[in-house]
Amino acid sequence: MNLYLVLLVGYSALLVGIGIGIGRRTRRASDFFVAGRRLGPGLLFATMLAANIGAGSTVGATGLGYRDGIAAWWWVGSTAIGSAVLAFWVGPALRRVSQRLDLHTVGDYLEYRYGPAVRVAEAVILGLASLAILAGQLIALAWVLEVTVGVPKALGCLIGGLVVTGYFSVGGLSAAVWVNVAQLTVKLVGLGIAVPFALREAGGWPGPSSVLAADAGYWGFWHNAGSGWPLLMLLAPAFAVSPGLLQKIYGARDDAAARLGAGATALALLLYSWVPPLLGILARSRFPDLASPELALPMLLRHSVPPVIGGLGLAAVFSAEMSAADAVLFMLSTSIAQDLYKRFFNPDASDARLLAAARLTAYLSGGAAIALAITLGNVIGALSVFYTLLTVSLFVPILGGLLIRGAGTAEALAAIALGLTSALAVHLTTSSRGEGALTPACVGTLAAAAGFITTRLLRFYSRTKPSPIS
Repeated sequence: MNLYLVLLVGYSALLVGIGIGIGRRTRRASDFFVAGRRLGPGLLFATMLAANIGAGSTVGATGLGYRDGIAAWWWVGSTAIGSAVLAFWVGPALRRVSQRLDLHTVGDYLEYRYGPAVRVAEAVILGLASLAILAGQLIALAWVLEVTVGVPKALGCLIGGLVVTGYFSVGGLSAAVWVNVAQLTVKLVGLGIAVPFALREAGGWPGPSSVLAADAGYWGFWHNAGSGWPLLMLLAPAFAVSPGLLQKIYGARDDAAARLGAGATALALLLYSWVPPLLGILARSRFPDLASPELALPMLLRHSVPPVIGGLGLAAVFSAEMSAADAVLFMLSTSIAQDLYKRFFNPDASDARLLAAARLTAYLSGGAAIALAITLGNVIGALSVFYTLLTVSLFVPILGGLLIRGAGTAEALAAIALGLTSALAVHLTTSSRGEGALTPACVGTLAAAAGFITTRLLRFYSRTKPSPIS
């Protein structure tokens, strides 16, 4: 029997078992949404880092390293920078508000700060966008299954989606936190062992560097092809205000736990940021003609290290995609159940009814993401859709709400509208590439800031302008 299949099936069964075990004790909506606000720094670190090391930072970033070289560092490096902003400013500030007002979602905060119209707008935008990132995680799971056991992509997406939806929907954040601890352990052990073995099998660093020496751009740090410092504007803002991460911080027991847990996550991501480009370069030297760059990591672990080591590494990658997928399911199910269902369709919903709605939303979201994953082409493409929409629609309203006390609904809606239309215009006119640093995410964020500030100034001026003398 295939060793890799045995490992992945056994591991998946373990995660579902943990989720079901925790889920039996999940009786209140607050346990599902914010884990009872009991998370210390250790559990917060585990669940946040597990969510951050997902399809983009494993299969996707290694694929960028395979294609673009050292400049792929900016994919994970940018998330580390955004996570630091989340840890030491945005996260603790919103956690205090959420505890004081008993808020469960970022949508709760947006309505408190700007009104129901902004809540609805963001819930719809992020609901649609989140399906793209969830699909991206499932595509990465499918690549692993295709390389290891020959499972077709469509069936791989279905299997991965059923496993993640199965363990998350039972227990929500309370279950996901403990599943994430197991996943993070497997990631650290698996990749920690597999990377040195892969480097040794390649003959050490001189091997791949000599093979690829002719391509000077491949060794450029700041920019090459689709990688480099422009990724900073796509990813750093997104990770500073990501609802999935912010709502995990809502579950922290106090500000110290939020800062320590999220700060340790930022540091760990900074250290890890060199791993994907290194693995991509090793894979390029070993398999120069892959059909897709995103096969680089599964192929490297399947064929360039001993089977037991490769099995651990593949389990780590499989774990990474599932932990990120459950973070997205968490964001989707809580946002739709709280921000749309309870707020507008059933304001008197009991705690049990809200919990049931969140679980049903998780099932439906998982099914929709499976269908989308089967149709989309690659991980980075799917994730870029999500991060662009998240950055241009949410970054400015959240920071503006923290910084400008008098800003209201008009400012937030102007930022969302201008951000989205500007990003879409750049996307359509440049085939999604942008011009240098002026990527869709960058232009959209700048336009959102301009819309927010201009609307604020116009409203302020209209209130302070003296009345004409009749």
